[in-house]
Amino acid sequence: MVLRPFSSHERGLFVSVDGPSGAGKSTIVRHLAQMLVAAGEHVHVTAEPSDGPIGALCRELTESVTGHALACLYAADRYLHMETEIRPRLQHSMVISDRYLPSGLVMQRFDGVDPTFLWMLNAEADRPDLAVILEADPEVIAERLAERGPHNRFQLSPASSNAEVHFYRQATDRLIQAGFDVLRVECNQRSAEQAAGFIRDRLTAFFSSSKGEWRTEDRGDCGR
Repeated sequence: MVLRPFSSHERGLFVSVDGPSGAGKSTIVRHLAQMLVAAGEHVHVTAEPSDGPIGALCRELTESVTGHALACLYAADRYLHMETEIRPRLQHSMVISDRYLPSGLVMQRFDGVDPTFLWMLNAEADRPDLAVILEADPEVIAERLAERGPHNRFQLSPASSNAEVHFYRQATDRLIQAGFDVLRVECNQRSAEQAAGFIRDRLTAFFSSSKGEWRTEDRGDCGR
């Protein structure tokens, strides 16, 4: 199997995976990468905040810096991440990012930052070839967060799951309106491995090649 984007067959595929806290992003990304490697793909897994210097600042300051300042810090990390890791890796492999631009349109909404400001702040970030959005009911998310405990201040409020699901729905609609290829994945009943298998199957259907001819007939199924 060879997966390549529609825009350029000379580089690897860029896939982002985002969704509410507790939806299982990291576990799903791990399973997805393992499945794709088993199918013969070269896969690089990354995440945001990144492992770079600005990403380290993001992790250090998330609890104490708020609003526009934190939104700008996360956007700066995204642009540096894109320039120093994502683009170089795409020259040789497929890249899967655990959180990317969609999360940038969501998390600072908890601090009251206007979504239009967040959209403009991230406007120059490279578009993923497929933006995967994990979806689950707020009650399911809240139960999972209660079991594992909050990872940051955004998850402390009892209403955080409802708010985050709402913000992601709005961000997803905005991405689709802007022409992004979006794949929604329902995670209420699917296990992490089942969700990863579903994403793998969609990637294969949308982006696989056979003897150099690229399949585009299924592209319209992506969140449109």
